[in-house]
Amino acid sequence: MQLQSILKSMDSFSEWSGRIFVWLIIPLAIVVVFEVISRRVFNAPNIWATEVTNYLYGPHFMLAAAYTLLYRAHVSIDIIYGRFTPRVRGIFDIITHLVFFFPFCTIVFVQGIVFAQTSWSIHETSESAALTIVPLIKTVIPVTFALLLIQGTANFIRSIMLVAKGKEI
Repeated sequence: MQLQSILKSMDSFSEWSGRIFVWLIIPLAIVVVFEVISRRVFNAPNIWATEVTNYLYGPHFMLAAAYTLLYRAHVSIDIIYGRFTPRVRGIFDIITHLVFFFPFCTIVFVQGIVFAQTSWSIHETSESAALTIVPLIKTVIPVTFALLLIQGTANFIRSIMLVAKGKEI
């Protein structure tokens, strides 16, 4: 079935983006360990370390969001949700996607583009360390929400199919 192929492609996109961006934890850990040793052992803190830590943690956290959505690992109220029949869960998912997920992701995606474009146009740098990667970091916002919209659309289609067929595809 062609629909299943499209959904699988959307899932693969989220899967691989998550597998790629999860590796940001390695440079993040290196910077944190470096700063702790520098600060505690040598009493020589670095002003750039805090910013670099934030600039690595933010993308690590955000760019793995679609991967997390793929595996339904976001916070949910399973005590209530798990008691519903599959069709009722599908209806509930359709409503929450239409009322909350898609409007929120669309607004943040559009505003994120404006936010990133502004940063690129003014050649924004960080305040304390004068890092020039700020526009790139701000570009993470629309990229994250584009990835979320892709995975959310796949989940939404699955919810429609769940309501229609009574079982997950």
